[in-house]
Amino acid sequence: MRFGINTFLFTSPFTNDSTKLFKQFKQWGFDTIEIPIEDPAHIDPAHVKRELDKHGLVCGSACACLGPDRDLRGTPEQQKTSLDYMTKVLDQMVVLDCPRLIGPVYSSVGRANAVPPAEYKEQWKTVVKNLKTISKYAEKLGKQICMEPLNRFETDFINTCDQALKMVKTVGSPALKLHLDTFHMNIEEKCQGDAIRKAGKLLGHFHACGSDRGTPGNDHINWDCIAKALKAIGYKGDVVIESFTTDVKVIAKAAAIWRRMEPTRNEIAVKGLKFLRQTLS
Repeated sequence: MRFGINTFLFTSPFTNDSTKLFKQFKQWGFDTIEIPIEDPAHIDPAHVKRELDKHGLVCGSACACLGPDRDLRGTPEQQKTSLDYMTKVLDQMVVLDCPRLIGPVYSSVGRANAVPPAEYKEQWKTVVKNLKTISKYAEKLGKQICMEPLNRFETDFINTCDQALKMVKTVGSPALKLHLDTFHMNIEEKCQGDAIRKAGKLLGHFHACGSDRGTPGNDHINWDCIAKALKAIGYKGDVVIESFTTDVKVIAKAAAIWRRMEPTRNEIAVKGLKFLRQTLS
């Protein structure tokens, strides 16, 4: 099991200049870096890879960033834009030697509107078709796509492990896996441990943050239950801290972070990593 940090805690967007953060991440003891690629034009993946190598780090995951114009269940134009974007990110992942693309790849974040069952069914078919297309491309490159359920305030489409598993199994690609996040599960699942066990061998990625998006362990989540479940399914993948603070304004607004939940973001990283290593290793 490797432990990583999502760079949204410190910067947005991630650019070539953001690689200056790598030295500190390494000193803190992280194994992997999760890079949100908001626009493929923001980075030269060869430069980022050189900086990762220089500091003895790896890009364990690229985080898909799906705004209103990127939506696999949206208009034909939005679907194409989303597929084009993910294709470019997957190509950059080859240069980065990054194994997986993660996140809510099925829809734009923040699209949460109740629709009639018949319309939902049609959206489902559209997403299945598009995920088959992008998963086939990921297979060709030897990469994974790990699909993340989001809480009800961020999407009306896939909120639970059960829904995500249904999608993964319907698409039927060996490249498509499941991505679970403690923050979203804290809202949507009856028991996080049960959700992890349901995911089983299909769990390809794991986000760890506090119930309030703060420091893992400085919250009310039952981490012992999570640790036992991850051990039960033999999870050996990455565990990444994805927390947000008011310091990065654009992400704070997008994630509804209106107050300071911890003294510093450095504390989230350092104390969070120490807690996760002690609890999950």
